[in-house]
Amino acid sequence: MPLRLRSLLASLPFLLLPAPPMHAAQPLPPTITEESQVPPYELPQPLLSSANTPILSPSQWETLRRPELLRLFETHVYGKTPLGRPDALRFVVREEIPNARGNQATRLRVALLFDGTETGPQMELLVYLPNHVPGPVPVILGLNFDGNYTTTAEPDLPVPSHWAMGLFANKLEKHTPSPAGRGIHQHLWPYAYALEHGFGVATAAYGEIEPDADGFAPQGPRGLAPLPESGAWGRIGAWAWGLSRAMDYLETHPRVDAQRVVLTGFSRLGKAALWAGAQDPRFAMVASFGSGAGGAALSKRLFGETVQHLVARNAGWFTPSFTQYAANEAQLPVDQHELLALIAPRPLLVTSGSTDLWSDPRGEFLSALAASPVYQLLGHSGLPPTMPPASSLLESRIGYFLRPGAHDVTLEDWQALLRFAKKHLP
Repeated sequence: MPLRLRSLLASLPFLLLPAPPMHAAQPLPPTITEESQVPPYELPQPLLSSANTPILSPSQWETLRRPELLRLFETHVYGKTPLGRPDALRFVVREEIPNARGNQATRLRVALLFDGTETGPQMELLVYLPNHVPGPVPVILGLNFDGNYTTTAEPDLPVPSHWAMGLFANKLEKHTPSPAGRGIHQHLWPYAYALEHGFGVATAAYGEIEPDADGFAPQGPRGLAPLPESGAWGRIGAWAWGLSRAMDYLETHPRVDAQRVVLTGFSRLGKAALWAGAQDPRFAMVASFGSGAGGAALSKRLFGETVQHLVARNAGWFTPSFTQYAANEAQLPVDQHELLALIAPRPLLVTSGSTDLWSDPRGEFLSALAASPVYQLLGHSGLPPTMPPASSLLESRIGYFLRPGAHDVTLEDWQALLRFAKKHLP
């Protein structure tokens, strides 16, 4: 990483971890962090087809424009997901504890065996269900970075053997989970708060689905898939696929209300959550925490992280054709507001940290605002045109929350998430 870029990002340790070799053929330009420096840009219209046909009705959206936008994101951004639920997919409950967390929850560890075998590609889903709610409960589902045992200090969760990134203070040798990481990311997962409010929580480690590094595709779901005709899928697509497999399991549990599963994710996992939500309509609501470039933030603004930064450090997240838009964002035929629009009319909450300029909070708000006409076409209110002050939640069907602070997830984010979910889920 060039020295000047490292100095700009010194306050964002999440982004300064070892990354794949840079693919850029030229030095990266200075990062724009001032609104006055944003160049003019033009967004594609979500309600205008590629043939310039105005989309004037919900049926036109569902049958014409929505499938068209999905194809554009498959071709130019994330790649096409060539398989759904494998016939051999098998669920194995490895553990069920009915009195976990001081009898606050029932805790399950469930193996999702993608090819049906214990030795093949798989992930372990950690599930908490509130004991004080008798009926089926809504569940918040999201991926974590370094293993389920890092999300809680409970001493009996096993230290896994899968690949882990090693984020924040959790420095890992050769990406191998360590006992020292137990509970190190628990502030990202306030289980007690969610359970108290009647919500279950389910999570799995993204690196168990597929490691976040080049060369591991054969070990994950991409190794199970036939080659797509075009637009090979990247790691974001693989992680999104894993989220849908988690949904496959949640649909089978009698204490889970499968009609009220909320999909969420932070940073790169927010990108995966948005792409999963766009593809899989079973998720009743989607929420992204600081998903930034390649997630909720507009690409054509060139503010903070850009396509050029993305493909220089993490080209493997995307389909190979995405690299052609590095320093060429104006030619990208879609932008991220259209990804958000693909989730309509389901509730969607975008959250940002006020000082997380790398993720472009204003660009995330403007993206949600530009997706609002689709929500309005489908019978719901959109965002007001003015970005709110910090700690303000906009609760329209497509919502926005700005939290004071940097690139992180806090209890305040979860408070906004649950408030939004309680309003919009039946």
